[in-house]
Amino acid sequence: MTITPFFLELRSAYQSEMDDLRFDSEGRDVLRQRLADKRKEINFLVHMMELSPEMVAVIFHQGFHFKLPAVMDDLLSREADEFPDWGSLADAIGLTPWAQDLAQVVLKQPGGEWFLAVATGLEYMAGKPGAAPAGQHDHDESDDDDETANDDGDDRLQGFDADEYGDGSGDEKAQQEAGADWLVEQGFDRKD
Repeated sequence: MTITPFFLELRSAYQSEMDDLRFDSEGRDVLRQRLADKRKEINFLVHMMELSPEMVAVIFHQGFHFKLPAVMDDLLSREADEFPDWGSLADAIGLTPWAQDLAQVVLKQPGGEWFLAVATGLEYMAGKPGAAPAGQHDHDESDDDDETANDDGDDRLQGFDADEYGDGSGDEKAQQEAGADWLVEQGFDRKD
């Protein structure tokens, strides 16, 4: 997978933002509460979408479910001024109900579609094995085996199937082909 410098730069800033939100001054994990508080500030945060997208994108943490990884891989290979319309991405991305509500607020803003493409790309990279910077590990891996138990948690693999990442089941190729077919239907050229 090729990731543009735009997303590589933002990935680091996004991870730093998540790390800053995770612990309070006493070392307690407060990520869930801080994300809940940030989500309540959506009407203020929309004014920061263009200048600091990584600071706003964290409100969508674990709000996306990626149905077609090939579409997301294609998005990550694009420069910031080459993103497809949100409508063409929407079929490849599922949103939790609370994320759908936030997305509706964002879409009413100028640049809302662009920002949602950025937010989905950042969250996709944060949850995809091998896309996180070396040495980054989830702090809560052993705390909660049920990946869908809490929308505000930090189980980075929520919404992902192991099949998508080559566990040997053979479904990865079929999913990539389905994603490539979908992209062609949307008017994109097939990558060989």
